[in-house]
Amino acid sequence: MHIAIIGYSGSGKSTLAAQLSRVTDAPLLHLDSVHWLPGWQERPRDEERQLVRAFLDTNNAWVIDGNYSALFFEERMEKADRIVFLNFNRFVCLCRAIKRAKQYRGQTRPDMGKGCPEKMDLDFAKWILLDSRTRRAKKRYRQLQANYPQKFLEIRNQKALSAFSARALEAKDWL
Repeated sequence: MHIAIIGYSGSGKSTLAAQLSRVTDAPLLHLDSVHWLPGWQERPRDEERQLVRAFLDTNNAWVIDGNYSALFFEERMEKADRIVFLNFNRFVCLCRAIKRAKQYRGQTRPDMGKGCPEKMDLDFAKWILLDSRTRRAKKRYRQLQANYPQKFLEIRNQKALSAFSARALEAKDWL
């Protein structure tokens, strides 16, 4: 089983990925933990690619959360048995990110790179509200849906996400 979780910051990708990894017993890779080095420093692109390549090459099954177009995005989408796109409203994502920042204040989340304590600043809020929602990004998501209609699932709100999660937890044949 190969599951790709994509979507906007604050939509719940990492939480869903952890749940699906537990249910399917598939190894889990959070791309944020690959991208970020301690102190919120970006890992060099070549190192990121090496880490993701090794994960893809050594695991027969996986759950991967994150977009990161330079990290074998097309290959991940092609290999995925299911692509789950969390397409939540930007304001919902911002509220969820603020809630997460309060929950993990001064701590590093389990799905984040070590030494990256949770934070919420204006740059991240701008990313959530504006910068990550470009026409190009929206076009990429629409193209994925068109290319892989049988395995593409768009989830637009918490009610749908909760229903999907409940089905996943009940049985492994939810795909």
